[in-house]
Amino acid sequence: MPEPSGASITREQVAHLADLARIDLSDAELDHLAPQLSVILESIASIQGVAGEDVPPTSHPVPLTNVFREDVVVPGLTPEEALSGAPESEEQRFSVPRILGEEA
Repeated sequence: MPEPSGASITREQVAHLADLARIDLSDAELDHLAPQLSVILESIASIQGVAGEDVPPTSHPVPLTNVFREDVVVPGLTPEEALSGAPESEEQRFSVPRILGEEA
């Protein structure tokens, strides 16, 4: 793995980040991750320099448009029809047994 030339992160910084994230890393893992994170930081820095002020931020390389259908109101079920197959109903609503305790 090439040694980063710009942004670098120390073993101690990796240990601090791991502690903040509550990740237990061994000494070998800390030694292994520090150079990798430095390469990642350097890559991000190089990408940030590519886009100039004249390039707008985008989430897709090509413009996207949504295709919407016409919103047409159609007749639906009456409350009585919707509840006709329910084992129990109360005040035009489905009545179901509680699955939680009485603390609601």
